[in-house]
Amino acid sequence: MILYGPPGAGKDTITSELTRIRENFALYQRLKAGPGRTTGYRLTTADHIEDLSRAGDLLYRNARYDAEYAIDRQGITALVDNGRIPVLHMGQVVGVGAAAAFPLHWIRVLLWCPLDVAESRSAGRKDKDVDTRVKVWHETREDVLAHETEPWTLALRTDRLSPTESANAIIDAVAATASAEIRNIREFIG
Repeated sequence: MILYGPPGAGKDTITSELTRIRENFALYQRLKAGPGRTTGYRLTTADHIEDLSRAGDLLYRNARYDAEYAIDRQGITALVDNGRIPVLHMGQVVGVGAAAAFPLHWIRVLLWCPLDVAESRSAGRKDKDVDTRVKVWHETREDVLAHETEPWTLALRTDRLSPTESANAIIDAVAATASAEIRNIREFIG
């Protein structure tokens, strides 16, 4: 499953709720080289990410917040081999497509909340870079609008649903493996 959304949309909170409700869900911890948050990542070096890239072992890599991030095939394979449903956090639509190249039936979930909610959540968790996260929120909105035809399985407004309601909607989508495209992304994200 891929959770896509801007900073503050609830990727971490909903993942925690998913893993609380169903232990077969597991956060896929991206590789990270650089400063900033360490929770939820497998820390490595930029050289290691480059080596994996040259070997063809990466599905996607990107840079943001002065750090480099990567999604490696081995990390996803390890979760699947252990009977887990990997939950990937994404912030770029191109990354959603790249990760979806891994041979699984991916549920693509768009998480969204208005800017004021995202900003309040970021300040509430004491992020030191709220201004940068606000900028990234705007970049994410533009990214979604530039990819209006992206086939989202599910879209959730996390300012209107509790984390438990969101997690249960995702669990239902996984169980049904339904594909309901969001037809008017501009209307959805406001």
